[in-house]
Formats: sequence, structure tokens, C-alpha cells
Amino acid sequence: MLRISPLFSDGAVLCRGKELRIFGEAEDGARVHCELRDGKDGLLAQGDAVAAEGKFLMLLAPQEARTGCRLLITDGTDTFCALDVSIGEVFLAGGQSNMELALKDADEGPDLIRAHVNPMVRYFNVPKFGYFCDEREEAWKQARWQAIGPGRGKDISAVAYFFAMKLQRKLGIPVGIIGSFWGGSSITCWMDEAWLRRTGEGFRFLSGYLERTAGMDPADYPEIYRRYQETLAAWNRDADAYRAAHPGCDGEEVFRAVGECPWQAPEGPGSPFRPGGLYETMIAPLLPLSLTGFLYYQGEEDTARTDQYDALMVSLIARWRTAFRDEGLPFLFVQLPMFRETWAEDGKTWAALRLRQSEARDRMRNTAMVCLLDEGELGNIHPTNKRVVGERLYALALPLIYGEAGEASPRVIGKRVQGSMMTLLTDQPLLSRDGREPALLELAGAENADPEAEFRELINGKYKDQYTKATQ
Repeated sequence: MLRISPLFSDGAVLCRGKELRIFGEAEDGARVHCELRDGKDGLLAQGDAVAAEGKFLMLLAPQEARTGCRLLITDGTDTFCALDVSIGEVFLAGGQSNMELALKDADEGPDLIRAHVNPMVRYFNVPKFGYFCDEREEAWKQARWQAIGPGRGKDISAVAYFFAMKLQRKLGIPVGIIGSFWGGSSITCWMDEAWLRRTGEGFRFLSGYLERTAGMDPADYPEIYRRYQETLAAWNRDADAYRAAHPGCDGEEVFRAVGECPWQAPEGPGSPFRPGGLYETMIAPLLPLSLTGFLYYQGEEDTARTDQYDALMVSLIARWRTAFRDEGLPFLFVQLPMFRETWAEDGKTWAALRLRQSEARDRMRNTAMVCLLDEGELGNIHPTNKRVVGERLYALALPLIYGEAGEASPRVIGKRVQGSMMTLLTDQPLLSRDGREPALLELAGAENADPEAEFRELINGKYKDQYTKATQ
């Protein structure tokens, strides 16, 4: 019995410049042989492995970028051959709904899908399952790489799409995206239970979940979750009907008309939202694939659940790097934009989490963070302009991964206070894209913030003077 991970199916993109880790399942003791050949049938690399505990892993020599390869794997009885294999850049795109938002639902998406052609950009979406079951196993067997072409690419992450398309044009080599995301997921879903226990905040999430679900029968949960999905689908239908009949209505009006959204899924064994769950079903099956780096967009779910998001994010970065066997893997992530519901007061929880995200970036090497403060939309937690997100990630990748000049968000690295004026030192010029005075400035003290602070002038492209009524 020889089973190859679908990550190595036809059209796969393998990571250039690093050892290639090829894995799958085979009978214990079976000797598995693998060959990577170019388009002219020339041997590029080969390796052997002996299966143990039903699995095998073999290492092939690093390769330069190329297309049109074949991957042949045999255990002497069964032989597997993957065609049209490419060597290039491979990124894991993870997170929750804003990373998950598909190209078909994004601005420009429908027009791009009708006409775009770039077979050098390919993607593999990990099947969405919160627990292992027969349906998940079948979906995993059927999962395949897809190349960008007319009518294809509807379900690729829009953020990852815009990142990959621009990067591919820049490098001129294949770019592969592996999408592993789930709307509404906490950062704790994406680390295994053993790793969560290594931090106080991770342990708090996990132990709280275990206490609340103690005594639940795992066999009961699929039916509980099915009923929840039906209830949520019915609410969405009612809400969509009300919005269609009342153009321009806001969320508060919808809630008054059809009731509060039953968004929160029931907890229990098998819930995709349990701590550690999605790591088991959507990250572990990818290990230990060789990667170029990570793209990550998550945090919305945790704005009201933790004030120690920095500790959790540092832990996540360390876990993923360890799991994928590369402690220096670049980690590019998106800082949350501004958001609040139209009827709600700003509780500052999003701002607090943004601060924790920046602290995590400062604590971990080989990380970069996209500032998206200017792209938030009042009352819309899922802005559909994903081009700007993907292309800002691309701009961060240039200096972090490729050593080239790229645009990044300025960071404050020093300050000087004189009376009511504060001068901030930034690590690069602070510019306004539209040429107007920068807005949305807020200075915070120990107890409160001064929203009336304003910019004064730009000095030598590096300093900004800011007025505030009082410096705390």
C-alpha cells in the first residue's frame, strides 16, 4: 500500500533552494524510492526511505527553480508518477476569514477569474475539517494543486493571490500557495495542545476549554455542529433577505429584524474552534514540507478574548517554524485594520491587539508586519479590497526574503518631549499616499488618549512633530 501526500500530486510546486522532503504512507519495512526528473527525463535528484509506523519520509537534494518536472515514487509494488511538477517559491497562507476570503468574492475577482492566465502561480487548499472522519480522508485524497487560468482560481485566497501574482512577475519563477485557514478561528486553534501548554496564556485557553467540555461525548458533536450550521445558514438567509428589501440598512437594523447572529459555534470535541483542533487537521498533515515562508492574517476573533496576544503569536511563530523544520522561516503577517460596528462604541480592543501584534514582530526575528490601519471599513469586518493587502505583503517580502528594496510601514524608534510637543524618530520616511496631511493620529497616556493630536511637519523625511494638549 503506497499512498503519497496530495501535496506531491500533478502540478505541484516544490520549494527551491532547500532539501525537498517527500512523504506519504507505506507498509512498515517497505523500501520507497523516489526520483525527480526534468522535462528531458534527466535525473535531478533521488532518494530512498524505509517506512516505519506506516509512514515514510525521504530527503532530496535542493534544486534550482524550474518547470516541467516529473516525480516518480515506488515501493517495488506500486508506482506513483506526478507530472508537471515545478520548483519555485512555496508559501503557507494561514489565518481566519480575511485570509480565507476567496478571489471570487474580492474586488476585481470576477473580472480577473474570467481572463487571468498565469500557470506559474498555483495553489493548494487544505480541506476544511475540524476533526478526522471518513469525509475528511476522502477530501484529502482528492485535494489537488490548481494553476491560475481563465475560469479557475475562484477559491484561492484573494490576499495570497495578489501576493503571488506580483511576486511571480518579479521573480519569473513558479510560486505556490498552500491555503490553510478557517473563518472565526482563534490563534489557539493553530497550535497543538502540547505546545499551548508551554505558555501561560495558551494553557489558560486550553484548560478553560477542557473544563467547559468535560464529559461531552465526541460521538455527539457532529450532530450538534450540523444543527448549528443549519441555524446559522437560516439566519444568513433571513438577514440577506432583509438587506435586499432594505438597501442601506446597517447591522443593528438587521439584528432588530431577524435577531442576533448565532455566530458562536458550540464548543466540544471535534469543533474546528477548539484549542489545537485545526493544527491537528490542517497543519500537521502538511509536515514537514519545505517552505519559503508564511503569510498570516488573523486576530479578529481574539480581540475580546486575550490581552496577551503577543505571547500567543510569538508561540505560534515558534511552533510553525519548529514543525516545518526551519527556525528561520520568514513570517509575514497582517496587522488588524481599524474596525467597529456602526452602532457600537469603540472599546479599543482592536487597537490593543494591534499593539500586541507589533510587539510580537519586535520580539521575533525574520518577521514583518503589514500596517493596514488605513484600510478598515466601518461596519464591515471583511473588506473586499484584498489587492492592497497582498501587495503590501509582497512589498515586505522583498527586503525580508530577497534583500531588495521594498516599501514597509514606518516604525517609531525614538521620541523627544519638549513641553506640549513630542518629536518622534521613525526608521524611514513617513509619507501620505494621497499627498494630504496624515490623519488618524492618536497619542496614548497611561489612562487615556488624546484624539486631537495632529501632525505639524516633516523634517528631513525622518522626523514628525506632533502637538498634543498634554504629554503623559
